[in-house]
Amino acid sequence: MHDPALNHLGLWVDDLHAAVDWLGGKGVRFAPGGIRKGAAGHDVCFIHPKGNEELPFGGEGVLIELVQAPAEVVAALR
Repeated sequence: MHDPALNHLGLWVDDLHAAVDWLGGKGVRFAPGGIRKGAAGHDVCFIHPKGNEELPFGGEGVLIELVQAPAEVVAALR
């Protein structure tokens, strides 16, 4: 057992809206609130830690934050 347990993971994505659309189409459950501004000013969206009957895929117990990567980061990694 890990102490403290992993409970939140943040991932930069190059196109947040496309990622949310694609994942949602695959049955991923998102936390309420949709895409919004995060604490650091970037757009964010959260994958719910658990799936449900309607949307069976979640974060396997971990809250996953998808964060729109800044344009300069996206460009540098192309």
